[in-house]
Amino acid sequence: MKKTKWTGCLVAVLMAVLPVGGMAQRLTDLVNPYIGTGGHGHVFLGANVPFGLVQLGPTQYTHGWDWCSGYHYSDSVLVGFSMMHLSGTGIGDLGDVTLLPTLSPEQRDALFSHRAERVRPGYYSVTLDGGIHVELTATERCGLQRYTLPADVERGYVRLNLKHGIGWDALTDCRARVESATTVSGYRYSKGWAADQRIYFVAEFSRPVSVAAQQGDSITVFSFANEAEPLQVRIGLSPTSVEAARANLQAELSTWDFRTVMAQADRKWNAQLQKLRVAGGTTSDRTVFYTALYHTMTAPSLFCDAADSQKLYTTFSLWDTYRAAHPLMTLIHPEMQHDIAATFLSIYEQQGKLPVWHLMGNETDCMVGNPGIPVMADLVLKGLISDESKTSLKLSSVLSALTASAMLDERGMDLLKQYGYLPFDLHPEHETVAKGLEYALADWCVARVAEKLKDKKTQRYFDRRALAYRQYFDAKSLFMRGKDSKGQWRTPFNPFHAVHRQDDYTEGNAWQYTWLVPHDVHGLVSLFPSEQRFVEKLDSLFIVEGDLGEEASPDISGLIGQYAHGNEPSHHILYMYNYVGQPWKGARLIRQVLRRFYHADFDGLSGNEDVGQMSAWYILSAMGLYQVEPAGGKYIIGSPQFSEVTMQVGGGKTFTVRATGNSDENIYVQRALLNGSPYTKSYIMYADIVRGGTLELVMGPQPSGWGTAKKDRP
Repeated sequence: MKKTKWTGCLVAVLMAVLPVGGMAQRLTDLVNPYIGTGGHGHVFLGANVPFGLVQLGPTQYTHGWDWCSGYHYSDSVLVGFSMMHLSGTGIGDLGDVTLLPTLSPEQRDALFSHRAERVRPGYYSVTLDGGIHVELTATERCGLQRYTLPADVERGYVRLNLKHGIGWDALTDCRARVESATTVSGYRYSKGWAADQRIYFVAEFSRPVSVAAQQGDSITVFSFANEAEPLQVRIGLSPTSVEAARANLQAELSTWDFRTVMAQADRKWNAQLQKLRVAGGTTSDRTVFYTALYHTMTAPSLFCDAADSQKLYTTFSLWDTYRAAHPLMTLIHPEMQHDIAATFLSIYEQQGKLPVWHLMGNETDCMVGNPGIPVMADLVLKGLISDESKTSLKLSSVLSALTASAMLDERGMDLLKQYGYLPFDLHPEHETVAKGLEYALADWCVARVAEKLKDKKTQRYFDRRALAYRQYFDAKSLFMRGKDSKGQWRTPFNPFHAVHRQDDYTEGNAWQYTWLVPHDVHGLVSLFPSEQRFVEKLDSLFIVEGDLGEEASPDISGLIGQYAHGNEPSHHILYMYNYVGQPWKGARLIRQVLRRFYHADFDGLSGNEDVGQMSAWYILSAMGLYQVEPAGGKYIIGSPQFSEVTMQVGGGKTFTVRATGNSDENIYVQRALLNGSPYTKSYIMYADIVRGGTLELVMGPQPSGWGTAKKDRP
């Protein structure tokens, strides 16, 4: 691995704050949290634990799109250290409950240098300009901050800022109540991407402080004497009340021992990272892999109190994450899936539909389609929720939620029911092709659950709607196109051109959206004059170049020809080659994407992290597997980057993908063995994976006939 400043920082922080013994065994040592903090990655940087409500980290002023997480590597000014952040989104929000230690009661922000930063999972520190050293660590619902002042100053100050938020976030109401010389409590209500976000807090100081200045309830400045021990602040959060925040603080963070809390965070991260063990690859490859795995566990985030009997979650970027992040979770986090399903049903009961993009108790309706349906259906089809699971979740209730969500009259679904597709002249919100294709794949998921429950009437209805993708296919141009209410194609038509959220596609063009039929790849192939013509068109995707236009979405990034790895609608396309008996073409491209678009650097992602999706694609693909069909557990075999990856799949079982003879040249599967027996299929089912065992892929430098026979295709 190229030696970077981060490498030295990591060693320094390890030596400074963690025991040295057993250092080589900690997978957290391989995580580089800076990956994706530059470019357009938009990832969170700071201290948190897996799937925690709290993401405690530095917050900067918002200067545009690249500050969606509240932090961008190009910046050097901090507003403070906020308890909540998003990771990898395309819209900014949160930034709640911000504290900034200063040397003056008037100081509102602080300069810093990356040379003075230290970061690893569960820990962040920086020395601010002026000499204040700040350290952060966290539990699920609480954060601990430690401030060390320069020795030559007598007093310091802490600015509690309830006004500042990230991106779209704007304060609507707040309160800061000084309960005593060591405790302040309150709440912050705001309006932004989440239309009505509410968070409650209790903050306790490790020694008495006094109020030095106030601006209503939104800004309170505390003064404290500089003593031998650093000043510490522990903060508990709750989405329900101040008293619940206090109880969360008592339950999770009753100590002032910073090293203990940090070590606990490190152990929690290691326990999750241990679910995937890799062998082979370079040091840089392993850093990218474990950082990607780390990034997949920032969200979904807990949205309940420590005393609650049912765990509920929030931050569901489902248009992104249904494609890879949730299929990965079903493999390595099966214990969470009942709670995910319970959360989805709770949201359905509250708003009458499954979540679309749910954030802090609010439905944002961001992006298109019904992306909550594939996630819920996948859990049913994989048996992760069932009537036999001895829980309150019943499959009949799940099917009711799926069908109700698909039968609404909002977001163009009224037109879908009337016309069988979305006419662009009747739907004023644009993106009709993208919406229609997303609805079709979600409808297929409803049909599969209905089939499992032997509800033939529902199955037939949604199977018919799942074929609606055919309405958008122009057999003459061989592209998916917008169609009006009279059945006429939109003209003029340029398959390269894109206008962000104002044409027939969503953050893409016709070249990218023609392939968005992951639920019926063979049906899509049948629309072409021949399978050969389909393959020729698919080959062309990775070669053709054209002008996207000045108004194209910045999300259309990570281009190979017109394949756009930086945005999610393209993520399954490489694996479509397996469906037409040419897996070697996909293998070559998969390796190209793994090498070209993922790096152990600040600008190490080709697009937004999108709350774990970009990283989940990498994890699955580096392992050699990817779920193309949106539900059901058919994982397509690609070209693994590592010689061996072992997954903990629950119940004490492991599944290993071993790539014998793997190298940068040996990228093609020659033959395969499942648990020692010849395996000819170019895919493997979820049930085979979670049963435990070993899939051995014998790799070579030339394409082979493996997986090409029709009986062996997905």
